[in-house]
Amino acid sequence: MLQASYIHHVSYELMTSPNPTGPSPRRLEFQLAARALALIFLLFVVAAPAAFAQTGKLSGKIVDDTGESLIGATAVIVGTQLGAAADLEGDYAILQIPVGTYSVRFSSVGYQTQIVEGILIKSNQTTTIDVTLGEEIFEGETITVTAERPLVDISQTSAMSTISKEEIDVLPVQELADLVNLQAGVVDGHFRGGRIGEVQYQVDGVSVNNPYDNSSSVTLDRSVLQEVQVISGTFDAEYGQALSGVVNAVLRSGDSDRYEFSFETYIGDYLSPGNDSTTIQTRLGQARVPLFPYVEDIDPLSLQNYQASVSGPVPLVPSTTFLLNGQRLTDAGYVYGERIFVPTDSSGRDENGNFIFQPSGNGSLVPLAPRERWSWLGKLSNRSLRTIQLDYQVLGSYEETSGGLNDNYVYRLNPDGFTTRRQLSFVHGIDITHTLSDRVFYELSLRQNYFDFKDMKYDDVRDPRYFEAGQPLTPPAEGFSNFPFVQGVELGRFIQKTNAYVAKGTVTAQATKVHLLKAGAEVQVSDLDFGAPGRVDQVIDEVTGVQSLGVVEDTLGAVVLNFKPVQAATFVQDRVEWGDLRVRAGLRLEYFDANATIPSDLQNPANSIDGAPESRLEDTTVKLVLAPRLGVSFPILARASLFFSYGHFYQMPGLNNLFNNADYSVLEDLQDTSDSAGQKGILGNPDLKPEFTAQYEFGFKSEVTDWLGVDVSLFYKDIRDLLGVAFVQTYTAASYGRFTNVDFGGVRGFTLALDQRGLGPISTTLDYTYQIATGNASDPRETFNRAQAGDDARPRQIPFNWDQRHTLNATAVWFQPDNFSVTGILKFGSGQPYTPELDSNFGADLEANSGRKDTFATVDLRAEKSFTFGGLDLTGFARVFNLFDTHFTNGFVYSDTGSPFYTLNTQNQFNPNPGRLAQPRRIEIGVSFRGVIER
Repeated sequence: MLQASYIHHVSYELMTSPNPTGPSPRRLEFQLAARALALIFLLFVVAAPAAFAQTGKLSGKIVDDTGESLIGATAVIVGTQLGAAADLEGDYAILQIPVGTYSVRFSSVGYQTQIVEGILIKSNQTTTIDVTLGEEIFEGETITVTAERPLVDISQTSAMSTISKEEIDVLPVQELADLVNLQAGVVDGHFRGGRIGEVQYQVDGVSVNNPYDNSSSVTLDRSVLQEVQVISGTFDAEYGQALSGVVNAVLRSGDSDRYEFSFETYIGDYLSPGNDSTTIQTRLGQARVPLFPYVEDIDPLSLQNYQASVSGPVPLVPSTTFLLNGQRLTDAGYVYGERIFVPTDSSGRDENGNFIFQPSGNGSLVPLAPRERWSWLGKLSNRSLRTIQLDYQVLGSYEETSGGLNDNYVYRLNPDGFTTRRQLSFVHGIDITHTLSDRVFYELSLRQNYFDFKDMKYDDVRDPRYFEAGQPLTPPAEGFSNFPFVQGVELGRFIQKTNAYVAKGTVTAQATKVHLLKAGAEVQVSDLDFGAPGRVDQVIDEVTGVQSLGVVEDTLGAVVLNFKPVQAATFVQDRVEWGDLRVRAGLRLEYFDANATIPSDLQNPANSIDGAPESRLEDTTVKLVLAPRLGVSFPILARASLFFSYGHFYQMPGLNNLFNNADYSVLEDLQDTSDSAGQKGILGNPDLKPEFTAQYEFGFKSEVTDWLGVDVSLFYKDIRDLLGVAFVQTYTAASYGRFTNVDFGGVRGFTLALDQRGLGPISTTLDYTYQIATGNASDPRETFNRAQAGDDARPRQIPFNWDQRHTLNATAVWFQPDNFSVTGILKFGSGQPYTPELDSNFGADLEANSGRKDTFATVDLRAEKSFTFGGLDLTGFARVFNLFDTHFTNGFVYSDTGSPFYTLNTQNQFNPNPGRLAQPRRIEIGVSFRGVIER
């Protein structure tokens, strides 16, 4: 077992010296070693793959009325071939159980058969069921009992939430992200004070992160989820490339004994009557402030969702099941504009200098941030061979949106001028599971993660409509408030495509009754494209010298870059289950090769300084890091335990920060201190190291009574080597900004979770998080931006932008099985930091992030009623988000007032942008039905 006191931060970099004639022998050795390591990883995956986190374990003891062990008694999961026999001490263990709710039959010759229903199996967790069998009085005597889900899982060694399909069904949520943000320690995607992009998202145990920015490449609807596991504390060694947490989504599968089909649809709208504007008290007196124009009118079809699924056995193909699911979503949003102008209008000043408007729009209302999405899921499972299971799945979506809530509001009078964002993503692959015995099994998973994103007005850079419309134009301040565009189109163009191939495998073995061992490896090879496929910009005619709108291609800033980085890892994990004592200890080795080059001398990166040492391109170094993990749960009472966990966690920054603007030839004109490095932007750095976090967690779990459970967790995170900007000085004293591992931070706090069940039909939960998240910069570019603004860029410890000290989520469920349910969620958050300023003059801003935004609270509600008609299970439901239509900021505030509504700036006194506020009340009404056909 690993001892925390002897574990140290280990990080290795394979360094080489430049060689003008080519790679040195040492460099060649390192290259061969790196390739050999990747090959070993791949061979290990092929030769010894294993079970992922979408299966769980059931164990316990079978005894008679006197407490004597029933040797040879059997435990069989009803409807499956999974089972085990009790050993000499009456202990049994069943591995490789897919997540879900099961009935288990316990039997022994001469004793009553007992069926325990409602046993919940969780991902990568052990469920314990102890059974006492009485002597058989009547032949074939069987008794049935219902397992009670424990209020608190005292076997966990860190903070983790598992949400089952039954719980997901009654919550007023629609997508995976909604579920994640309800968990303790999570604030708008930030896990326990970490930056965005520090979470590993997995589907059925395999990563679906886009290495470009470390975000999830797929969007998952609630209809495809069997279980969601959110780990906000420390996590096992089998999880990597994450600093703050893990989200593992387990997808549904088909049934071999029956056909199931379902359909759900709902319609809705945003409704905020009387709040197209509101009266507020400002420092200048009372004023009417626009909030949500045009949302008073009800259009129930502005939000539509249709989804259907069918599953069951494949006809004529033995032992094979399928699942098909499809979804269509359209959402007009709550931010609208008016088509007063069109892109080809020609407003401007006349010969007397007066600004003349020439609108030709039809005045119709146009949604500024509409969303349209198709999603699909297909899954096939084959169990023709008794010990081998084959699975294939494809999960994908296509989505179109128009701009963003904040970006496109300047186009509110010219709504056809903004870009369209299109996103195609899919994940598909095969899983092979081979059971060698009731104690050893392995699984191989091969996946392709594909992500294709485009943000541009027209696909062809030479599309004549670019030049017919021209650049966006704003009128003078006296014409319209907040300077909307009255002609032109957005000229920005960007694409990002990731084609990643992932191979992952582990071996799982119940080595002894106490030790469950798991070892594995994974390799990811990515083909990464991003950049501008040509740019429409002002160009100068070489003959006439006249400047006009033209096309720039195949130059820096107008070309698509391509990189092929390689990531790999191997790990070993031991899960010790000795009585009620739980120990999870592991070690993970991470490998990364950017497969790129950098200048050998950063003080003369473009060889533009006469007499300075020559700089050559050299290969980036291979990164190897070793990450230990340890978790202990120790029982102190029959239904209470203390737990402690500790671990080192590493993650490469988003690869866009490595490769974007990483061509140092842009610095060829950087000569001396008179040159402005800011004009070149921040240079990328393909030789970045992994970011590092050490986490400590200590907690207490207890079932206080039969109906109340409590979970308290204290945590601390030491964050190092975060992505930031350092300034490099050349031989001529000029300087430029470059991404490197210089930022740091720390988070400390605690979570309190209460779970009440068993007192009548109403159950409640409450979780509260208090945390202090501080560091030297909330954004990697912050140091650079401060330097460009003339502010002090030296490191200092300040609250992160997302430092929400107090967060509370409370749920209440009133549930009558097969009849109705009502669920409410209360969400409360204290104000996040902002930097106040006295006025708009230079140096008038106060200490960074020393101000606090207002607190907020919202209530979401879901109610449903069940019916049975013609053999179908029908459900009518209604959902209301932001029930009381509270108005609060979702981030933006004016720095001189701390309000999202108004500023003292006389040119921009009131805020007309509803995209800067949280969404208003949203109402959805729908119906679903489900049917079953027995085979």
